[in-house]
Amino acid sequence: MVDACRRASAARITAVVPYFGYSRQDRRPRATRSAITAKLVANMISSAGVDRLLTVDLHADQIMGFFDIPVDNVYASPVLLGEAWKQGYRDMVVVSPDAGGVARARAMAKRLDDAELAIIDKRRPRANESKVMNIIGEVAGKTCVLIDDMVDTAGTLCQAAQALKDEGGTKVVAYITHPLLSGKAVQNIARSALDELVVTDTIPLSDAARGCARIRQLSVAALLAETIRRIRDEESVSSLYVE
Repeated sequence: MVDACRRASAARITAVVPYFGYSRQDRRPRATRSAITAKLVANMISSAGVDRLLTVDLHADQIMGFFDIPVDNVYASPVLLGEAWKQGYRDMVVVSPDAGGVARARAMAKRLDDAELAIIDKRRPRANESKVMNIIGEVAGKTCVLIDDMVDTAGTLCQAAQALKDEGGTKVVAYITHPLLSGKAVQNIARSALDELVVTDTIPLSDAARGCARIRQLSVAALLAETIRRIRDEESVSSLYVE
């Protein structure tokens, strides 16, 4: 599509990529001969002739440095935050499913009336497998709101939900941007201790996911539309997130 636009003499091409694929492969694991595929995809997009990229919730902010073109990494947090406000959870604690997501969870907690923060310490023995080890913070008798950027096989999410319930959490709700939901993710969620999974539409849900009563999807269309308008009119995009 980019090549077709270039050959049609487009003045400027902006690629809107709600979910940037291969974003988890942003570095080479130690002592392995692996591709840094996030960088490869960035090169492919730039080489095709894209002048600017718009994406949502990059898995790692440093991926923006893989591009030599402007990158607008917008956040789904206003959509997720608004939905959490509407639910009016009582005795809420915002939970990060791992140490890497603490900054995201802390920012969410701060905007939810300085809600309490908890962190799940886990170890991952191999790819797509995780083991919950310890919960840092007080969750007993509270509504636990898990925050993350993506859910893949849902193994980590389901183990986290069970661990929170085992520690006395009364309700566990997850707010996650990208619903990859690969493999047996939907079945795992349906059988888990998770009360609800709220995701956005950066990735279309499968028929099985749409039919799961525990999965609810929100739209980021308005957020993307406003960002696209600002890019077209050369207005500030960052001011969308400045109070």
